[in-house]
Amino acid sequence: MNQIAGVTATGEPGEKPTVSFKTPMTVEDNSYVVLQKGNGDQIEDGDRICTQGIAINVKDGSELMSTWEKNTPDCSTVVTSDTSQMTEDYYNIFKDQKLNATLAFGVNDSNSAGTSYLMVLTIVSKSKDLTKATGTKVLDVPADLPKVTLAKDGKPSIDMNGYKGSDTLISQDLIKGEGAEVKDTQTVVAHYTGWLLDGTQFDSSWDRGKSSTFSLDGVIKGWKQGLAGHTVGSQVLLVVPPSLGYGSDAKDKIPANSTLVFVVDILAAY
Repeated sequence: MNQIAGVTATGEPGEKPTVSFKTPMTVEDNSYVVLQKGNGDQIEDGDRICTQGIAINVKDGSELMSTWEKNTPDCSTVVTSDTSQMTEDYYNIFKDQKLNATLAFGVNDSNSAGTSYLMVLTIVSKSKDLTKATGTKVLDVPADLPKVTLAKDGKPSIDMNGYKGSDTLISQDLIKGEGAEVKDTQTVVAHYTGWLLDGTQFDSSWDRGKSSTFSLDGVIKGWKQGLAGHTVGSQVLLVVPPSLGYGSDAKDKIPANSTLVFVVDILAAY
């Protein structure tokens, strides 16, 4: 990736920088420059990083967007050598950084306005996604619900325990995590398995060997309503009636009008 020349930043590391350059200027897509070196912990492989961002028009220096004022960092990036998630170029750039580093990337929008800008990102925090639910086992789970047992790696299996389902959503912690509370507008990283009431498994991220990432705005209502309010690290038993699932539609291995039972490990939310 080519380096951007002629751009500087001042200010305390980890705070909103003041970015300076001579206008107008042009930038290449995927070009970059490290404006401020970080003074915090080293970024490591597998870290989920949160960045505060400023978009600055390179023609006149005007600020197009900033997350700093409302403190809404973007935490969608995982620094990983897995090229299915991050290009090798970006991995090599981010893995060399420390917390509070500020970097700028050149962007040329393909919209009708053809806006060219600098996307200035400051790495403000980092974390590692969990690999399974981690927290306190809940002891007072209602006795009539399906019984869940866990393998050593955390993969759940289930005994329906004669359970006949529910007309309303059941959202029961089996393990209470100590992380942040999930909001219904967030994106969630989770491991999960889903079953029909007869015990037939229809889906499992565990069997695919990889957790799943999804926006709660893009899933069935039973997931959106059932996971919101629980904490990261929790394992949640969901019983989703047809009205909050797929209703009268059949979907893959799920017959129409099915009650769905899920065990969901909440690994991260952002």
